Amino acid sequence: MSTITDVAHEQVLNLYAQKLRLRVCGICVQDQKILMINHAGVVQGADFWCPPGGGLQYGESVNEALKREFLEETQTEISIGEMLFVNEFLEPPLHAIELFFKVEITEGKAKKGFDPEMKDQIIQEIKWMSFDEIKQLPAPQAHRVFSLCNSLDELFSIKGFCAKKS
Repeated sequence: MSTITDVAHEQVLNLYAQKLRLRVCGICVQDQKILMINHAGVVQGADFWCPPGGGLQYGESVNEALKREFLEETQTEISIGEMLFVNEFLEPPLHAIELFFKVEITEGKAKKGFDPEMKDQIIQEIKWMSFDEIKQLPAPQAHRVFSLCNSLDELFSIKGFCAKKS
């Protein structure tokens, strides 16, 4: 019997496997907590927590894409601050280059949105999480960028290109 995670994983693979994607992600902090989204299907057999974001569409600017993704996933409007770093997400068969930005919510209260590319929704929950809560997640269930730092200050001090060590 298939679980929602298994069905979602198949959808993710059907859409994105063996393709290089360019993604934008926003780090949004309020009251020392980071806005995180729990996705089913990115990691086989487990949930995956990461900051809001998603893939650019042809002809869409980075800022337009990030604003669209926040609106879809969190039902909020944002202002985009400084670019923080570039991360390479490489978990075969998935591969993405991710541009991370500091963002602030300008309108709306964050609540669970949707992923329009998915027939069966993979967004399970959104939550404001402390850095300690994120660090307590099993490594495969939290975006790898959180393994590169030990505090919110360190997260905002990451600069340049972050690649997985081979």
